[in-house]
Amino acid sequence: MKKIGLAWQIFIGLVLGITVGAIFYGNPQVAEYLQPVGDIFLRLIKMIVVPIVIASIIVGVAGVGDMKQLGKIGGKSLLYFEIITTIAIIIGLLAANIFQPGAGVEMDALSKTDINSYVDSAETTSHSMAETFVNIVPSNPIAAIAEGNMLAIIFFSIVFGLGIAAIGEKGKPVLAFFQGTAEAMFYVTNKIMMFAPIGVFALIGVTVSKFGLESLIPLGKLVIVVYATMAFFIFVVLGAIAKMVGFNIFKLIKILKDELILAYSTASSETVLPRIMEKMEKLGCPKHITSFVIPTGYSFNLDGSTLYQALAAIFIAQMYGIDMSISDQISLMLVLMVTSKGIAGVPGVSFVVLLATLGTVGLPVEGLAFIAGIDRILDMARTAVNVVGNSLAAIVISKWEGKFSGQNTQLKGRKAS
Repeated sequence: MKKIGLAWQIFIGLVLGITVGAIFYGNPQVAEYLQPVGDIFLRLIKMIVVPIVIASIIVGVAGVGDMKQLGKIGGKSLLYFEIITTIAIIIGLLAANIFQPGAGVEMDALSKTDINSYVDSAETTSHSMAETFVNIVPSNPIAAIAEGNMLAIIFFSIVFGLGIAAIGEKGKPVLAFFQGTAEAMFYVTNKIMMFAPIGVFALIGVTVSKFGLESLIPLGKLVIVVYATMAFFIFVVLGAIAKMVGFNIFKLIKILKDELILAYSTASSETVLPRIMEKMEKLGCPKHITSFVIPTGYSFNLDGSTLYQALAAIFIAQMYGIDMSISDQISLMLVLMVTSKGIAGVPGVSFVVLLATLGTVGLPVEGLAFIAGIDRILDMARTAVNVVGNSLAAIVISKWEGKFSGQNTQLKGRKAS
């Protein structure tokens, strides 16, 4: 009997979770039993992300050993990230203006949610661009690792990798240690992924049992507009970029199908970070580019999140009958270009950043209480877009550098372990 692939296993877990959640809607025991299972799976993934990022970047950078070349890759990556996220914001604003998802929404029909806890965390999240750059340099790398501060971890790993390359022969044992660490952690990742269908079943089951499928009805137009805009962004915008560099977006989606289903159902792009790095390397992207571009993209290239934030901000303005002029929307775009940087790849963080953004542009933060109930469903879509965007970024930068080998034969027939 043919073994069911990982993508199908995760999809079955997703469908079963939705079914169980819908049957036991409003029953607190579902969350009591399933939440720990989902939490354990997410913790297993988070446990391996930092060691993989550190080891992969150190090995990749030490392999290059050239500060000038690394600076060139970094500069091109950040330029590309800024262009793509700006396009995502513009598309989000255009979709909101064209389809008017917030017009005519009956606020009384929507159940209010307490957002005080979100507001508190939003206040601590809001920071200037200067602070973002200062925070990239860790005063204590061990503390940065403990806190999971990805930008600081990337910076330290790059500096450490350059140091290993600079000392030549003496650095080889250290480099061998990190090569072994990376290989071991990728092995562990593949073993953890065997539990993905169970983790997905638990997480989606809890979500549906809490909010119910009925929660989609009053905000159905917003959900449809968000999903349609995300699909447009992937197939048209990212598809055009892929074509420009001689790649096919459908081929990329096929390669990433396991990771996309997992990221979508867990609403966390962190869950697939190790696997994306591994797959992009096997596709033909050099290790030093993959290990720099993808982790950095998790902070600077969250296309789905920025698109959603732009769309949701205009949705709230429309819901309250606030007319935002073109200059107001340009201000919103500029604010989002700053606040969207440095978002962690964990569920719900976009929601917190959106709160900080609304306060800055003078929109009522209370409006987010109306979409808090369906934020998880929207989060799933934007996470999938983030995964495609960052994977494509690795290919674009590799092609830009003339280093893409295109040897994707290793991916063919590869069993999901």
